[in-house]
Order: sequence, then structure tokens, then C-alpha cells
Amino acid sequence: MVDPENYSAINVALYSPGQKRWTMTERGSRHLERGVDFYRLGPSQVSWEGDRLVISVREWANPLPRPVEGRVVLYPQQLFQQVDRLDSNGRHRWGPIAPKARIEVDFPKPGLRWSGHGYLDSNEGDEPIEMPFRDWDWSRADQPDGSCSVIYDVRQRDGQENLLAQRYCPDGRIEAFEPPVRRSLGTTGWRIQRQLRFEGSPPQQLSTLEDTPFYARSMAHLNQEGKTVPLMHETLDVKRLVSPVVQWMLPWRMPRRP
Repeated sequence: MVDPENYSAINVALYSPGQKRWTMTERGSRHLERGVDFYRLGPSQVSWEGDRLVISVREWANPLPRPVEGRVVLYPQQLFQQVDRLDSNGRHRWGPIAPKARIEVDFPKPGLRWSGHGYLDSNEGDEPIEMPFRDWDWSRADQPDGSCSVIYDVRQRDGQENLLAQRYCPDGRIEAFEPPVRRSLGTTGWRIQRQLRFEGSPPQQLSTLEDTPFYARSMAHLNQEGKTVPLMHETLDVKRLVSPVVQWMLPWRMPRRP
């Protein structure tokens, strides 16, 4: 049996004009230490300090070796314990720990500092991701009423589709809602087919933050109830992820330290 603690990494992606950084170094179990309220991997650590989550980072960017040092402090608006199944057999699960939060970001290297909105969730699986899934689209948007909506639009290899559409309210309520129809969000440079469920006019100010052969992360703005709503979106193509070519390329972006 494979020990998951022997394949651990902390991923940091920073997007800013002239200051883009990506780091995701995989480390063996000898670099890992954890307790009830902390998770330490090599020189980086994630820990709960009172009512806030502190992420301290000391890593090197890939593939160009540039330092990434700083921290993110996340203040949850509300904590949730709900866990939803993503596949038909319930072997893959997702939980929205803090769908809405305030964050403070301070990275002396490369020199970025700001505060704004944050989000914290959890994904877990009892088998490789390629076993049940073909691809999925995920999106999160802050709503004008103060709630946060999340849509998980999952397609399985057997042809089945699983759709989660839920709104998380400031008072702790969780409300399921009927999502709009699925529409094309256009393709990326690597020809990833992005799809998003939305009504009305197409999203405005679409920005592709991450464009890889198997994954795309985008930011857009929707018009809802006469207000502009910022939205984060991701698309994962699992078939491409497990292809031999992509697996050969991964170590360039995700080096390993045994």
C-alpha cells in the first residue's frame, strides 16, 4: 500500500504583473510533521492560531528557481463541517471548510502584500483520481446578499454526471439551488474546454490565471441582480493529467525531495 505522507507538497501560486510565482515541491515523509493544529512540511507550515489559519511559506519557485517566502492569514467568516461525495461510489469527497473568509497576504519575496477575500475547502479520495473521473468544472462566486455559491460540475468515465450547487450563508445555513445551464467559457491556449453554468450575458473580464495541458484556472465577472459578481473557475481534464506526456512533464513543475 502506498503511504500518502510520502508524497506531500504545499502548492503556492501567485499572480501579479511581473511577479508570477509557482511552487510545488513534493517531499517524502521524513520532511513531514503534524499535530492537532499544525502541519509542517519542510520549511513551510500550516497552523491554526486561535480563530485564524496561518500559512507560512519558505519555498523555491519552479521551473525557474526564485525564492517564495511569506505568509497568508485566513480569518473564516463561518466554519462548515459538511462533506459531499463527488463520485457515485463516494470514494472522493469535498468539503467547504470556510467558503467565505478574509485574508491577509504578505510575501516579502517576491514583494507582494494585499488583503481581500479568501476561501478554504478540502478534497480527499480513497483511490486515484483517474478511476472515476473524466473531467470537471468548479466555480465559486460571492453573491450580492453576502452568501457564497459553489458549483461542482463533475463528469465520470462511465458517463454519469454529478452536480453540486450550494449557497453558503453568513448565518451558517446551506441552501441548495437549481444551477443554470452549462455553457462554454471558451478554450485555453492548451485547448482545455472550459464550461460554466450561468444566466444572462457572458462573463466579463475573463482572465486565464493558469493554463496547463490538463488544468485551467480562470477569473471572471458575472452580472447578477444588476451587480458585478467576481467568480473563480477551474477546469480539470483527468485524461490529460494521466497521459504519459504530462506525467513526464510534471517533475519540471513539481520536483521531488525524498
